[in-house]
Amino acid sequence: MMRRRLTLLLMLTVVLLVPTGVRASTDVSVDELLADGAAFAGQSISVVGELIGDYGHRRDGSAWSQLNGDSYSTAPLLEGGALEGPNAGIGVRAPTDLIEDLDPPGGYHQRGPLVRASGIWKYHDEDRGGETYLDAVDIEVLESGRPFDETADPVVAAAGALLLLTAAWLGFRSRRRSAG
Repeated sequence: MMRRRLTLLLMLTVVLLVPTGVRASTDVSVDELLADGAAFAGQSISVVGELIGDYGHRRDGSAWSQLNGDSYSTAPLLEGGALEGPNAGIGVRAPTDLIEDLDPPGGYHQRGPLVRASGIWKYHDEDRGGETYLDAVDIEVLESGRPFDETADPVVAAAGALLLLTAAWLGFRSRRRSAG
């Protein structure tokens, strides 16, 4: 009897804690989406990556961006990451209010925010001219964006200056010999 009550109590707790009408999202990588996007069409998914490029605001209250999920999104080259393959990303469409407080997207001098974007995967969406993208309903910031440190290494700068001076001296010497 006690076991039956505990089972019923557990079932009731689960029912009350799980929101109705909300499907759990599946964690998917950008590589998986690019390899077989059709397999995830219409599914609720979550993708981790760096927002890059810009936030293209539209009149319908949405904004578009690129979400890169390659190795550079978690280990940028300017922060010691290894050179590993091409950039790989997907389009993300989100309500403007989801991105308005985010750090600027990444670029040459800025690391964009690393996020977990969740929403419905739209594969060849007929309503948007065949676009394939994540229609985000939630964006969780995992790491804030930041500017890259592009300070020159003094040893490398000194070596470069020495090489330039050596080349100039050799060029000057070569001209004097040919003129003389």
